[in-house]
Amino acid sequence: MIPVLYSFRRCPYAMRARLALAHAERKVELREVVLKDKPQAFLNISPSATVPCLQSKDAVIDESLDVMIWALTQNDPDRWMAMPPAGWDWIARADGSFKNALDRTKYASRYPGSDAGEHRAIAAQFLGDLDNQITDWMFERPTLADYAILPFVRQFAFIDKAWFDAQPWPDLQAWLRRFLDSDAFADIMHKYPQWAEGNTPMQFP
Repeated sequence: MIPVLYSFRRCPYAMRARLALAHAERKVELREVVLKDKPQAFLNISPSATVPCLQSKDAVIDESLDVMIWALTQNDPDRWMAMPPAGWDWIARADGSFKNALDRTKYASRYPGSDAGEHRAIAAQFLGDLDNQITDWMFERPTLADYAILPFVRQFAFIDKAWFDAQPWPDLQAWLRRFLDSDAFADIMHKYPQWAEGNTPMQFP
């Protein structure tokens, strides 16, 4: 059985899962989910009802970072997993306080009582720290940390791209720009039709 990946093209969590699967050349059946119209087959297996969700013959993996690790444990040609321990700390910060602030900046109306400006400032502190960490990459070469974090920096940048581009983060901005111009990004961003029972299976990558 080829594993099944429930995904959504623009979701940063799903993006990073696809990045790792493509890097590992781990083929899956991709099922594109429309978040306002989630298929019952997806809801039946996903404890969180969020993408990505990977169903293999042995398990259901419902967290994007775990999907990345699952793929890279099988094949990691550029040794993304061989990163300094600090890489895990950066991922935890990105997934924690930064993503919290990102959501409250981008979707302020969903969080009554939250101040979007205050949360943008919190996110900016993380991004300033990240700019100081980056030369070409976060470490000496590309690692899991880069590809786990880049989709979220992309999401934040496009809340107000002019504001983002005006910030004093040259290394961060160049890092994001290289990612957006890369074949790796283009390869995960192909458009797929909404999946429904009975559709012809679509393989990724």
